[in-house]
Amino acid sequence: MAGNSQRRGAVRKPGSKKGPQKGTGGHSRKALKGKGPTPKAEERTYHPAYKRKVEAEKKAQEASRREASRGAYGAGARGAVRATRRPRGSDEVIAGRNSLLEALRTGVPITTVYMASRIDHDDRTKAIMELAAQRSLTVLEASRPQLDSLTEGQIHQGVAAKVPAYEYADVDDLLDAADKSGRPALIVALDGVTDPRNLGAVLRSAGAFGAHGVLVPERRAAGVTAAAWKVSAGAAAHVPVARATNLVRALTDLKKAGCFVVGLDGGGDSDVANIAFATDPLVLVVGSEGEGISRLVKDQCDAIASIPINRDAVESLNAGVATSIALFCIAQAR
Repeated sequence: MAGNSQRRGAVRKPGSKKGPQKGTGGHSRKALKGKGPTPKAEERTYHPAYKRKVEAEKKAQEASRREASRGAYGAGARGAVRATRRPRGSDEVIAGRNSLLEALRTGVPITTVYMASRIDHDDRTKAIMELAAQRSLTVLEASRPQLDSLTEGQIHQGVAAKVPAYEYADVDDLLDAADKSGRPALIVALDGVTDPRNLGAVLRSAGAFGAHGVLVPERRAAGVTAAAWKVSAGAAAHVPVARATNLVRALTDLKKAGCFVVGLDGGGDSDVANIAFATDPLVLVVGSEGEGISRLVKDQCDAIASIPINRDAVESLNAGVATSIALFCIAQAR
């Protein structure tokens, strides 16, 4: 009744009323959080710009594969070993029946032979199988798509093979080989020679005339590929090849080790038949057919020798032929 202080009416329980609270500033912070900046058009998979970017990347990859398949061997070199350019330290791939058969015959260090399933055999494939069996090589059957992927678009004719990456020596290894032989050091250094077939010819001449090794730069120079192995006719297995990060520095180190450096170039100090320092520890430097020896390398030479030729008929000799003539003259002097 009225005035009864004991009457319990509708009483709001403590804490049930919504009202000001202490520290309410962060209660709705999550509700205010946005989704971040709008992604670029190229990053939105449904946007036309994204599709254009994907298409451009595919075209760039195809272009790089076509460029790699050309390699350093030339499209018109008949019978030459064709191989893809791959990252340094990785296996090299030989593709094509003629190329693989020649590689097997010339002793290229093949590790694995791949042959397409249901291949139409001919005399070449039969010879490949026989040579692979004689060398106890692993022969694996592969599908056409697998061979396409392995050879990166080359014309493989149903056969391919893997060649392991060549293990290069150090410059000191060439000097050690000379010490063990008991003869004055004889090293051939190549400056700007980019054709692997020229390198193969140099290796063959180096083996024939008793050179202790070949020195090549890391960049803008041919390496020991399947093509070089083929032309060397097995000499690549016996003549070590060293790679120098900087050819000028490597020549400087060889001079400090007691070697004389003689460059082979036109307009030299002497005829190659009377080459200087022939009987001393010697580094013979050979340049490319077109450019010759670079200026910085020529500055390191103690002498320059020339091969007399009929320049009305021939402007210059390639590196393989020039090296062979010079090494013969050195061998005669020794």
